[in-house]
Amino acid sequence: MNNTSETHDPKGTDKVWSVRIIDLSGASEGDTVEEVSDFVDLMHANAFARAYVRDSIERCRVPGATTKEVLESWFAFGENAEVIDADDDGWKSANELDDFAASPATPMERDWRAIDPRRLVDDEEIAGPPDDDVDEDDDDDRHEVIRH
Repeated sequence: MNNTSETHDPKGTDKVWSVRIIDLSGASEGDTVEEVSDFVDLMHANAFARAYVRDSIERCRVPGATTKEVLESWFAFGENAEVIDADDDGWKSANELDDFAASPATPMERDWRAIDPRRLVDDEEIAGPPDDDVDEDDDDDRHEVIRH
């Protein structure tokens, strides 16, 4: 079994969700560009897939293009995204392609990078390494303020 869609417990409640990125141009061997894993839940994977496709369509849009031309360009040069092993619960690009092509996306609608699990960090990583210079015997929590 592929570890990117593996179920950790017998009931399937601890599922690791993954999204497959598919090159529609056929330039990639097997058409799969990559698989993105470690989504928090299915809703997170669905939101990522949706935003990824929305961005791909916008990258294929040229000024003055008709809805049909945008779709033709996307099918020739774009990238699709699908949630692996989500069946009917996974987001499907086919359900929204016409709407996406008909109206340009806002920057927020296409910002898949903001929800990319490869970029998410936990609180400890944000805080950085522990401060080794802290004097544990110093109970004074006041800080000096320097004014110019």
